[in-house]
Amino acid sequence: MRTLMTQPISRREVTGIRQAVARHASGAGLAGPRLEDFVLAVHESVINVVTHAGGHGTLRLWTADGVLRAQTADRGSGIPNGYVEGRHRPPDTSGTGRGIFLIKRLCDDADFHTGPCGTVVDLAMRLPRRPCASRPRMRRIRVGTDSHRMRFTA
Repeated sequence: MRTLMTQPISRREVTGIRQAVARHASGAGLAGPRLEDFVLAVHESVINVVTHAGGHGTLRLWTADGVLRAQTADRGSGIPNGYVEGRHRPPDTSGTGRGIFLIKRLCDDADFHTGPCGTVVDLAMRLPRRPCASRPRMRRIRVGTDSHRMRFTA
């Protein structure tokens, strides 16, 4: 496990958090649409902490076993029943409910643990396989026989 960042969440930190997550996720190997999806999902989770859970929490970002993970934690009153499922797109006229819907579609995995003492959101995105370091070239070895004795040449 390699910890990339741990940071308190507050309203004034939102922009800096988004930039830091983008920088660390890119450094871990995410690129293109997968990088954008992960950064947006983490941002939505951070915004939920700021908007719905008293404005304060913690973000942790790390890599383990080829997966980039983010966890937001807060001490709010929990997510109301029905929202955690996030299966159906909220109506365009709805002012809430899009964050969880997006999070569940943008990441490879998203788990929500919520109750009256707070919420923990765990997000995961598989990292692309990195190419193996170039291997040294094998030297060619010739094996030959010289009547009754063996001769090796390299």
